[in-house]
Amino acid sequence: MGRGFVAALVAGVSYMLPVLMGWSGPGIIVWKGAGVALLALWAARRATGTDGRLIAAVMALGAAGDVLLEVAGLEIGALAFLAGHLVAVALYRRNGAGWAGIIGGAVVVALAAWLILPDPGVAAYALGLGAMAGGASGSRFPRHVVALGAWLFVVSDLLIFARQGMLAHSIQPHLLVWPAYFAGQALIAWGVVTTLARHDHGLYDRI
Repeated sequence: MGRGFVAALVAGVSYMLPVLMGWSGPGIIVWKGAGVALLALWAARRATGTDGRLIAAVMALGAAGDVLLEVAGLEIGALAFLAGHLVAVALYRRNGAGWAGIIGGAVVVALAAWLILPDPGVAAYALGLGAMAGGASGSRFPRHVVALGAWLFVVSDLLIFARQGMLAHSIQPHLLVWPAYFAGQALIAWGVVTTLARHDHGLYDRI
């Protein structure tokens, strides 16, 4: 599995502790960003081709979003995540995803987001989120890993939207947002990197 990936899992999974305990402060923000940042580093260290650099960029933008949500607010953090979704769409297009699936995913997720929280900014972000998930579902990467991860990311964000509306007084988003998000990112990174390693003949060093 590789020490870098294991370190990312440890950092990401253990962040549930401050989530549950309600801890805050600069160190907690670093802890939050560490899991996906380590996924980005793990992917980047193995990348020699364009696809490898793209998945590293996707993870790096996700880590930036994790931190920016805390230090710069929801809108700036969402822009970093949106940029990551667009890079992911480019990656999946390079690897077999068709426009029909990408557009279909964008429409489905945007409609779901609008039903949960009717806000134009949220809907615009959800278009990118859904395009990413639709692209993952139609790409050559294994659906039981990468597409599953992408749709877990979607679930996580929909729970965030619901926390501002219909689930405002529920504990479920608090408990489920981070596990769904980090599991999604880890599955995406693992599925893409290992597929590139198997099929692209040496683009990556030993996983």
